[in-house]
Amino acid sequence: MSYQSSIKKVPGTKAKEIMLFALSTCIWCKKTKALLKDLGLEHSYVDVDLLLGSDREEAYHEMWKHNQSTSFPTIIINNGEEVIIGFEEEKLKSLK
Repeated sequence: MSYQSSIKKVPGTKAKEIMLFALSTCIWCKKTKALLKDLGLEHSYVDVDLLLGSDREEAYHEMWKHNQSTSFPTIIINNGEEVIIGFEEEKLKSLK
């Protein structure tokens, strides 16, 4: 199996391809999810801490390509064209 089967898709306006790597217990991750939803932006996300074994390792490996500190949340825009690390409200709003 792959972590990709655990990715959740949130419907909305597709301005850009948005992939969010989050932790289910992280307040900043929750704020990021809420803001993206409030902005009405289509996005996908995975809660890395809820993954097990090789799925979790695969998700961390994918994050590592874009964020060597593996900080959460990590938002990957258009397959790495842009990366937002942490809750950056103004940058997230500019995605609309």
